[in-house]
Amino acid sequence: MDAADKAACAELVQAWGFARDQGRWADLLDIFHPDGRIHVSWFMGPYADFVERCRQNRARSKHLLWPARVHVNGSRALSEVNVAILVRQSIEGVEVDLTSYGRFLDRLDRRDGRWRIAERVTLYEQDRLDPVLPSPAFNALMHSADVARYPAPYRYMGYRVVAAGRALAEPVHYDGRAETEALKSRYAEWLSGK
Repeated sequence: MDAADKAACAELVQAWGFARDQGRWADLLDIFHPDGRIHVSWFMGPYADFVERCRQNRARSKHLLWPARVHVNGSRALSEVNVAILVRQSIEGVEVDLTSYGRFLDRLDRRDGRWRIAERVTLYEQDRLDPVLPSPAFNALMHSADVARYPAPYRYMGYRVVAAGRALAEPVHYDGRAETEALKSRYAEWLSGK
């Protein structure tokens, strides 16, 4: 049963990226439990609210997910998957491409015989911002941008989010941050049944 449970959890994790990027909102909602929560760079809160915000703000983005590593303990599971987040947007009239690498950490549980995600947190690792078309305008944008105020693991993601008129959902997680290490411990304890 453990292999089947792992496969079911991994399939949910993979389905998320496809549903999110294709705008399949009903499918996206169905991946999480109704009381699920999510924490990404620009949002922290109820998953249903996140999906609605995504639906209203159709940014051009792509989430490339690697195979998930899943640990199962009875009706509880943890998943960790590498992700590359690709976003195109215009900042001060300059089209840019963001590439952000990180990991999704998911708590999944089986309720009424069905696996769904209960909580997702994104851990950011490194990123970059490139011009769609190299130009003096991009060089000037980067020269005036105060990107150093953001930690290196999400430096350009932070800049992009704020440039789009959003606030960062603090704490933005990355390895070594105290809040992130506490989160990892909480997840491990939860999986063990504590």
